[in-house]
Amino acid sequence: MGLTLTWLSLIVLIPLAGLFVKTLELSPDQFWSIVSSRRTLSALKISFGLAFLAALVNLVMGTIVVWALVRYRFPGRKIFDAIVDVPFALPTAVAGVALTALFAEKGWLGAPLSALGVKVAFTPVGIFVAMIFIGIPFVVRTVQPVLQDLDPEIEEAAASLGASRWHTISKVILPGLTPALLTGLALAFARAVGEYGSVIFIAGNLPNVSEIAPLLIVIRLSEFRYADATAIAVVMLVVSFAIIFVVNRLQRWAQMRAGG
Repeated sequence: MGLTLTWLSLIVLIPLAGLFVKTLELSPDQFWSIVSSRRTLSALKISFGLAFLAALVNLVMGTIVVWALVRYRFPGRKIFDAIVDVPFALPTAVAGVALTALFAEKGWLGAPLSALGVKVAFTPVGIFVAMIFIGIPFVVRTVQPVLQDLDPEIEEAAASLGASRWHTISKVILPGLTPALLTGLALAFARAVGEYGSVIFIAGNLPNVSEIAPLLIVIRLSEFRYADATAIAVVMLVVSFAIIFVVNRLQRWAQMRAGG
């Protein structure tokens, strides 16, 4: 226990405490002025809003991917299973450059979308795409082992008792998967909200339009406005912790309900 607490303090608690201590250099009025400025609020809204939407998309699409990988056997399944881990291994800057080239106005996907009047690169839509790309492995790898342990015979038993497919999914499968789904949602959200490397290349980085909060923190650091940067970081930390705490409580509730 002592070793665990010491290591946790050195790696997590002390740096976070330093963040709050640095913010104390600001008066309450100065702190409020920084975090309530139009540019800061816009950056926080983009980061948290798009991260949450991307996490929801990954929750749905990741579950579909997991279902196909676990429940079906098809040629190339192992290859597709390995591809899921690419965002883990790929440097974020490389991912950002690749997505930008792909969704640029003359890119393979950007050109047909542009012809339809949809612009992805250098817009908030590009941020959304990048957050989906880096977040989906968290959902897949969290839910996959749980679904693998879910005995298909339970579904067959439900079907033999006259349950419809939707009833089987909602009453038999989802209760067992809900804790893992919520964990995957929280992990995908946490990764997306703090993502920097893959986003800045495709975002456009226009203040009040497509500027994310991590980039604004870096800008404030480059301007030697360290207290301003830590003020924004503290807001991100508190809001992220609150959201993850709520998700964890929901996960605990889902586990108790599934166990009952």
